Amino acid sequence: MEIAISNITKKFGNKTILKNIDLKAYAGEILCLLGPSGAGKTTLIRLIIGAMQADEGTITIDGKRIPDMGLIRHIGYMPQNDAVYNDISGWDNLLFFGRMYGLRGRYLKQRVEETLCLVDLTGDRNKLVMNYSGGMKKRLSLAIALLHDPDVIILDEPTVGVDPVLRKTIWDEFSKLTSKGKTIIISTHVMDEAMKCQKAALIYNGHLIMNDKIEILKAKTKDGNLEDLFFDAIKDGEIV
Repeated sequence: MEIAISNITKKFGNKTILKNIDLKAYAGEILCLLGPSGAGKTTLIRLIIGAMQADEGTITIDGKRIPDMGLIRHIGYMPQNDAVYNDISGWDNLLFFGRMYGLRGRYLKQRVEETLCLVDLTGDRNKLVMNYSGGMKKRLSLAIALLHDPDVIILDEPTVGVDPVLRKTIWDEFSKLTSKGKTIIISTHVMDEAMKCQKAALIYNGHLIMNDKIEILKAKTKDGNLEDLFFDAIKDGEIV
């Protein structure tokens, strides 16, 4: 599914959070929203999933304007803050969300098993989530986002608090998903994670300062460090 973001502007009161954002994400690729905290990445993600409305501009997924209730089952969303129920187990959280997405019977249990394995929570499946660590809750949130095998996967800093070994496993899974034609948008402020994506959109102070394939962006720097692009944009006065 193609995601098209056209001329998006969002304000909170008198403060402009995003200004004139034009961006596209395509099936079979990972688009990274790269920028420091407060750049506007989370706001853009909430606009993409239809959790809030833009002041100007449009967002479409597969040609349908957001928000669209018919698209919900095609979207997997992981928020920055954990969206889990603390008073039930990880297993029961996944069963609940799976049923919400329309999964049933043997297939539901199969998908629960697969996602628990992916995020390394199989051994903690029956533990109450209130007894999970912060990193475990983060991993459960990721499992919920992937549970229903969505066509569009939107993840807000999905690997924060995840150990390096598991992080590699998760990124390997993201690569497999793109090979199946999934459209993935991931927000991060970690430069090495951006290098694992096909494209990156550099966002600073609500502005889209660059948007291109990773190889092309790296070629614009002296040593392949994408941080330099932010510093160059600020120095050259591209960000107002």
